[in-house]
Amino acid sequence: MRWFRPLAITALCVAVAACSTSPTGRSQLLLLSDNELNNMGSQAFNQYQQELPSADQASQRYAQCIADAIVAELPQDQQQLDWQIRVFEAEEPNAFALPGGYMGLHTGMLDIATNQDQVASVVAHEIGHVLAKHSNERASTQSATQLGLSVISSASGLQGAGGEQLMGVLGMGAQYGIMLPFSRRHESEADTIGLDLMARAGFDPRESIALWQNMQQASGGGAPPVWMSTHPSQGQRIEGLQANMSGAMAIFEQARNSGRTPNCPRP
Repeated sequence: MRWFRPLAITALCVAVAACSTSPTGRSQLLLLSDNELNNMGSQAFNQYQQELPSADQASQRYAQCIADAIVAELPQDQQQLDWQIRVFEAEEPNAFALPGGYMGLHTGMLDIATNQDQVASVVAHEIGHVLAKHSNERASTQSATQLGLSVISSASGLQGAGGEQLMGVLGMGAQYGIMLPFSRRHESEADTIGLDLMARAGFDPRESIALWQNMQQASGGGAPPVWMSTHPSQGQRIEGLQANMSGAMAIFEQARNSGRTPNCPRP
């Protein structure tokens, strides 16, 4: 009988996951409400704006122009999010997305992304994270993993040093076997979603590959092993983008033929 509870919990989690799918059709475990996540995103975004200095207005207009062009191509219900983007003065080439549609770009990323199409690939990727509800899935998976480890600890009856050692091993297995692969999967999925989004808005999807080639040159190696990384390697990302490029190019050509030719002046 002691295994009934974890089995019931597992069955419940599977049932919940089956009720939700990502934009690419992948099953998801989503335990938190959109309102909860959006409020958390708003609070985190406000904190970012308090802690990091804003870039100049020309950079803000540049990023906003690109984001507006992409958001304009989203379905009407997805346009209702409070889409905001800010550029922050920071040398690290980074970008982030938060639930609710809040996005940030570092000026270091603008140094590597040399034209509007490359910046669009970053922005569309971040929008892809939001549309796929990756923050919700990540938080839900962490909650389910912690609950599962707690159940295993209680069921094993181990205490003292032996029990702590077992839980340490289980915790490491959960981190490297569950949490990080999920993150790599999210990154690859956001790449796929973002590639189509930027093409639909009239940005050249081929520039997404050029961006990651720039990132490779800028990084100079030193990346962690892929199995311990929260992101796919640059080479893996380029391969994934290349695999989806023919479909994105068809969308891009259709967008250009329909008159979608964004022109966002670089500062």
